[in-house]
Amino acid sequence: MPQRLRSNTPELEDLLDAAVIRYNRADFIAADPISIPHRFTKPQDREIMAFWAATLAWGQRKTIIQSANRLAELMDNAPYDFMLNHMESDRARFESFKHRTFQATDTLWFLEFFQSYYRKNSSLETAFARHLSPEDPTIENALRGFHHDFFDHPYAPERTRKHVATPARGSTCKRLNMFLRWMVRKDDAGVDFGIWQKISPAQLLIPLDVHVERVARQLGLLQRQQTDWKTVLELTENLRAFDPADPVKYDFALFGMGALDAGVQALASWTVGAWRTDR
Repeated sequence: MPQRLRSNTPELEDLLDAAVIRYNRADFIAADPISIPHRFTKPQDREIMAFWAATLAWGQRKTIIQSANRLAELMDNAPYDFMLNHMESDRARFESFKHRTFQATDTLWFLEFFQSYYRKNSSLETAFARHLSPEDPTIENALRGFHHDFFDHPYAPERTRKHVATPARGSTCKRLNMFLRWMVRKDDAGVDFGIWQKISPAQLLIPLDVHVERVARQLGLLQRQQTDWKTVLELTENLRAFDPADPVKYDFALFGMGALDAGVQALASWTVGAWRTDR
């Protein structure tokens, strides 16, 4: 029989909790896309810039941060005011913006959605929370509903749909899950903002990137072979065994162990003693 890791053990819980302390800290904000909304104090500014930064969060973190800062500059570093008051002619400055496959068409639709939305609503929280009930175990319905509303217009560009994920297509919804983590979670570390109250941290789902997935598999927290929406549900459910009220607190811990040198060393050290052979 192949070797495998012991999972859901006290030792594993200790490892994860130690990694939370190590990586879920303000020290790591500067090098992470979450640094973008941390530049602002107004809740709406934070929402808008967090959504932009999360949407652009693929590729090198340095490039993500540069692109998000460029968007802030194009909005005169006052995103909420810009959304409420800009004219059609002001959008011309965005036509040269792009980040990997995120092109001008996508940028202009985001501006259209945000302006229309914020002229009727005071917080982006409503766009997600209105699709969710307290009895819902996860934010799945919020993600599905938001995607529908975001493109509920005859002129919504089809190509932009790939940048706003939905569980209906089996996507891991990594970037939206990360955005919601930023908005909903709040702890003493000062990393996440916790400015939304209508969604519970217990309903959040893990933002599944390559580093988180790799470490989760090494630790025996994932058995599903595919990488899709069901994989996200499986990993989050396993993390609930350690903290049912706040399973996504382990996101930065798993990411740190997979992407940062000290974390890789800690993970390697633990796995040496965690392997066992089943015969």
